[in-house]
Amino acid sequence: MSSGDTAWLLISAALVMLMTPALALFYGGMVQGKNVLSTFMHSFMALGLVTVQFAVIGYSLCFGESFHGVIGGLDFFGMSNVGVEAAGAANAVAPTTTPHLAFFIYQCMFAVIAPALISGAYAERFKFSSYAIFTVAWATLVYDPIAHWSWGAGGWLAKLGAIDFAGGTVVHLSSGVSALVVALMLGKRKGYPAVRHPPHNLTMTILGAGILWFGWFGFNAGGASLSDGRASLALVNTHLAAATGALAWVLVEGMRIKKATTLGLASGLVAGLVAITPAAGFVTPMGALAIGAIAGTVCYGGVLLKSKLGYDDALDAFGVHGIGGATGALLTGLFARAAYGGFDGGLALFNKQAIAIVAAGAWSAVVTFVILKGIDLVIGLRVDAETENNGLDATLHGESAYAGPGSVAHGVD
Repeated sequence: MSSGDTAWLLISAALVMLMTPALALFYGGMVQGKNVLSTFMHSFMALGLVTVQFAVIGYSLCFGESFHGVIGGLDFFGMSNVGVEAAGAANAVAPTTTPHLAFFIYQCMFAVIAPALISGAYAERFKFSSYAIFTVAWATLVYDPIAHWSWGAGGWLAKLGAIDFAGGTVVHLSSGVSALVVALMLGKRKGYPAVRHPPHNLTMTILGAGILWFGWFGFNAGGASLSDGRASLALVNTHLAAATGALAWVLVEGMRIKKATTLGLASGLVAGLVAITPAAGFVTPMGALAIGAIAGTVCYGGVLLKSKLGYDDALDAFGVHGIGGATGALLTGLFARAAYGGFDGGLALFNKQAIAIVAAGAWSAVVTFVILKGIDLVIGLRVDAETENNGLDATLHGESAYAGPGSVAHGVD
């Protein structure tokens, strides 16, 4: 085994873990002050819920022996056969130069952040109990199968030849499409869009975006699994795409509203990061610049869709992650270069990428709808009008993010 490869994979896992608290900051600043803690809970609880799910069953479903290319078996149920030795024959897709546990924990952090991304759509109105059930069910029934299709040995999308370096389809497209389904099924926030729900703390949001940018180096460059030239390429491409994504969004926004906003800058850099994710290890640096610029422009238009079509994707999870993930996957099909991974962009690869987008998007939409319908029939999805009016922090969690008259700390008046 290689100490360098092991160190890089463990550091990458830590960087990806940091992205979930960063997401809490990013989303938390965009909601009303009375809902910031509930928004934080959506990210931090995912660290607990999905980590346990992934250790017990999720990792096995993603990377166990393939059942007709659709789902992994129970080879690693309860983390059996996942130890300090190199993965070797136990996991055909894990690097043989690192401990199996290093690959497990890196993949675990991906599984955690995927359902947390969806919370941007249901912020300020989802029951906490329903959130918890939905998160575990979604990780098991949506994320794990799609991860197996794309990354598992024998997964049908991998055999087809569709490529996803670090999760454009597996993480971002799936969570973004599911976010749209959740937003449609939950309905709009009280008074939306006539009543504005402005961000309460954009300082928090831009800080979260900066930490996401930092963590994304592990998210993408860690996808190389090895400490090598591919990791270097992925890290550089990640930075370049974030930069042009931010610039493109600010430029288009400035042309439209005559102002360059902090929220636009933050959203643009995340759009660039999302779009480069499937391509990071497959394209040239100039290709990364182009992907980021295109994503910043396309995702800006995607966010405008919600006002045109009338749905309430509260924090633009679909507009940035769904549309950005699809954009990046398609552009990977055009910009991939054989010298950087054996895949050459063109119509053939573009078509395979399109099939992956349709398959993952359709599976995410249908299964998310079924999960939500089941939860709604049993315990309901949405908080009542009084809870929504008073804020989820005080009503569901017995706390207030900010001191003041009538605030509650640690559940005690």
